[in-house]
Amino acid sequence: MIPSKPYSQIPIQDCDEPLVAISLEKFAVLQPHPYEKLGANYDGKSPYCLRQGVLNALLEAQNYLQQTQPRWKMQIFDAYRPIAVQQFMVDYTFASLLAEQSLSREALSIEQSEAIYQKVYHIWAIPSRDRATPPPHSTGAAVDLTLVDETGNPLDMGGEIDELSARSHPDYYADRSDSQSQQYHARRQLLDEMMQKAGFYRHPGEWWHFSWGDQMWAWQYNLDHPHQQAIARYGRVE
Repeated sequence: MIPSKPYSQIPIQDCDEPLVAISLEKFAVLQPHPYEKLGANYDGKSPYCLRQGVLNALLEAQNYLQQTQPRWKMQIFDAYRPIAVQQFMVDYTFASLLAEQSLSREALSIEQSEAIYQKVYHIWAIPSRDRATPPPHSTGAAVDLTLVDETGNPLDMGGEIDELSARSHPDYYADRSDSQSQQYHARRQLLDEMMQKAGFYRHPGEWWHFSWGDQMWAWQYNLDHPHQQAIARYGRVE
């Protein structure tokens, strides 16, 4: 059984804002794109796109960061993700988990298959084509990112983006007293603070994922503002 996401019931009223290219010279980026490197086909579309309002907010967050750390930048790992790429990454992750356990898909029991999909969908949104339940990245309103220092090297955040482990939780290191763990937590908190100042919300289970204006954002906004209920302003982009 595929787990439902808590934000999937949030209504969407798309503002029809355009999907625009990110000014890559203003951020650090990975080339080639991580998913293209794995074989994902974007069908001529660029993964480095966001809705205009989301991009404006991201630029604002970068400015906040550079007021604190003038020579640091945000490194964009992923932004816009077509449904086909979402499906590719779900399939890729499923196959990777099979390989790790030396399992064959053909020999899986229903229970085994469901258990693996539970792990897959713990981190990946369902690649739904239903306009009422789009994956966050397919709206152009979600971005995965980390920080790079003055030399352009990514900071160690205590876990990799898309990592299927407990270390992906934003507060994984919060209660650990050793200096290395506290450094990881401080870096994650700095990233979150800069993004929050610009109006983003961080994914509750992923230190790297932030959204502005999609269903997940509206769901989190409503939890914080029970008397000012918001709806999503960004739905799926073709």
